[in-house]
Amino acid sequence: MPADEPTVLADRYRLEAILGRGGMAEVWRATDPVLHRAVAVKVLRDTAEDETDRLRFTAEARTLARLSHPGLVMLLDAGINEERPFLVLELVEGQTLDQECAGRPSDPARVADIGREIAGALAYAHGAGVIHRDVKPGNVLLGHDGRIKLADFGIARLIGETVRHTRTGQAIGTAAYLSPEQVRGEDVTEATDVYSLGLLLLEALTGERAYPGTPTEAALARLSRQPEVPDTVPPEWADLVRDMTALDPTARPSAAAVAARLRDVGGVGVAPAPADATRVMTAPVATAPEPAPRRSAELVERLRARAASTPPHLRVVLGVCALILLVVVVAGIAAGGGQTQDTGVPPNTPPELQQPLQDLHDAVEGQ
Repeated sequence: MPADEPTVLADRYRLEAILGRGGMAEVWRATDPVLHRAVAVKVLRDTAEDETDRLRFTAEARTLARLSHPGLVMLLDAGINEERPFLVLELVEGQTLDQECAGRPSDPARVADIGREIAGALAYAHGAGVIHRDVKPGNVLLGHDGRIKLADFGIARLIGETVRHTRTGQAIGTAAYLSPEQVRGEDVTEATDVYSLGLLLLEALTGERAYPGTPTEAALARLSRQPEVPDTVPPEWADLVRDMTALDPTARPSAAAVAARLRDVGGVGVAPAPADATRVMTAPVATAPEPAPRRSAELVERLRARAASTPPHLRVVLGVCALILLVVVVAGIAAGGGQTQDTGVPPNTPPELQQPLQDLHDAVEGQ
């Protein structure tokens, strides 16, 4: 806060140290001498223009103050100091999720614990008719005492509906975590928070934002596609993230359903990424692969042998698979010098054939 402004708000809260600045507010560590406790005070940049705005701000703040959940940073008080609205919040000593991750993948069990707590907090508030609108790693507080808290719950709603922070059609939130409906300027629902939480979980698992680039690029990209989920993410996690980030809001699970599913995926790990990769879309493979011609020829012979011992109606299927594999092997040798990775699928395999042939290889190897 500028030096010429008071350091005591409402003749009560003594501002001591700046904790952070954002696009709409400053957050201060402060002392409440009445109750002898440390608090966080968020001073909003917008002003309440008339008495009606002041009354609406106060009424909405009272609604938010009634929310009480272990996963929510509690709103303790609110007021207007020289036409600047301020909020007094529970102080959580620790760091944010984005500070903990710092661009690195987090332990899946840790991500599941955080996700369960945040999803439970969202489910509770959704039941009370409150939508967050700005779920992101920077709003997830990780206390030194082990507490996991979602900050600013309802603050975006309070600002948007009572202090004239936004104009019609202007999105509220952070570009990297906006839902498609927020980008389009449509009405938000509980599904908006679920979408943003899905992006948060994916980023914590992989260490990378799902939609990088400028704010405009990040916002517009999600209108046409869901986030890409690397192959290093196990199916249980991938299915959950894809469900949470469905383009259609009505297709997304509820926050309560997300919390329940996170109990099941908590112990499922993410495959490690190679040290020299920034985004791994396939799992690491073994070193010193066997030459492609020998491995592929053996696979063809196995298919032929299997065909000889299978019922007549299946022989045609295995025969066709062997023929396809043989054609691909010849093409791979001609184009790539006969080398391949130890995946059972030769190089230059057409994309539409890679997974069927890999599945066939895995089935044969497992016999």
